[in-house]
Amino acid sequence: MMGLMASDETRTETRTETRAQTRPQAPATRAWTTWTTRLLVLGIVLAALNLRPAITSLGALLEEVRDGLGMSGSIAGLLTSVPPLCFAVFGVTAPRLARRFGPGAVVCAGMAAITAGLLIRPYAGGTGGFLAATALALMGIAVSNVLMPVIVKRYFPDRVGSMTGLYSMALAFGTSIAAAATVPVTNALGGHWQTGLAVWAVLPALAVLPWIPFVRNRQAPSATVPSTPPPGREGGKPAEQPPLRITRSRTAWALAVFFGLQATAAYITMGWMAQIFRDSGVSAGTAGLLLAVIMVMGVPLAFVIPRVATRLPHQGPIVVVLGVCGLAGYAGLYFAPVGGAWAWALLLGVSNCAFPLALTMVGMRARTGAGVAQLSAFAQSTGYLISIPGPLLVGVLYQHSGGWGLPIALMSALMVPQIMVGVLAGRDRTVEEEAAR
Repeated sequence: MMGLMASDETRTETRTETRAQTRPQAPATRAWTTWTTRLLVLGIVLAALNLRPAITSLGALLEEVRDGLGMSGSIAGLLTSVPPLCFAVFGVTAPRLARRFGPGAVVCAGMAAITAGLLIRPYAGGTGGFLAATALALMGIAVSNVLMPVIVKRYFPDRVGSMTGLYSMALAFGTSIAAAATVPVTNALGGHWQTGLAVWAVLPALAVLPWIPFVRNRQAPSATVPSTPPPGREGGKPAEQPPLRITRSRTAWALAVFFGLQATAAYITMGWMAQIFRDSGVSAGTAGLLLAVIMVMGVPLAFVIPRVATRLPHQGPIVVVLGVCGLAGYAGLYFAPVGGAWAWALLLGVSNCAFPLALTMVGMRARTGAGVAQLSAFAQSTGYLISIPGPLLVGVLYQHSGGWGLPIALMSALMVPQIMVGVLAGRDRTVEEEAAR
């Protein structure tokens, strides 16, 4: 609600400034608001498509990669912990890089890093090279992860819910396509896991193209969004804002922990769920499809949930519904992993939609673009640090227990605090208010 009020005030200021402008400036405004804005939306969608295939394509072929590289269960668990580690380490640098080079340039470089990492890692030779190339790709994903909410808040301040839903839907679609198609594509290309992983470098290479025009746009003009300048800009100059002490905000901490716990569940799912189904007696192809079902549930729900969330004063009820679905899915996976496999996949797919909800709350819990940038970096970096032990611990428990009972119990136990902190993060307040107290 506060974001909408700020947007109304901004539009009023913009209309005043527009009347003061001369008529020759109008054509440039129209050119920006039509072609450039559409290109920006295309760039956001293509970037979002590439934020998870590097992970889910590996999950679908994890057994083949383990055999090919001679990995133990513990090392494979370490491999599944690399994504949150890279997101935590590199994500915190995204706001600083965006201030120095501009968000468009950083996202463009991020897509190029994903391309290079995915192309190199299958042929790097050995576990060390594989991990290094994976880290390169994940570095590009990390900075883009953090900057997506920032770009949406900056260029579409009055459409945070719909734009967050759009790129969350694209993210979920890319995640599910990689999970479902990796095994069939690998078989079609000769059955070599190296080829099946390298083929996903094509998509980020295409995503580089729409961001090229934004590389030099470090400070976007006020016409980026029709009659709405970027937050914090007046008369074309950045407005000075006092530093925000984000760690003083309880909401920021609650959102960071919520982000970390949902990320733990997500990366355990992406890294291990296909293997859980395969060890239960499901074929490799069907296991990949089940993982795809979990991810594809995010396509429609990632568009609907942010729009619903922005209309509610408190997002706690959504958090509870998603958590209960997760608990039900884990219970089914424990007692009847094969018989009800498709039902459990659907329930876990609904539960995984805590991710777009968390991104939406990042945009709602701060008033300004600078506040969103700080909150996004803090919540995601801290959250991903929290999520690092989860996939690794699952691998260790699996190797030492010889089954999936203990790992599934761990996943279920983590869902309870996720619900609790999610309810706290969903309260109607902003980090600026709390940090100023």
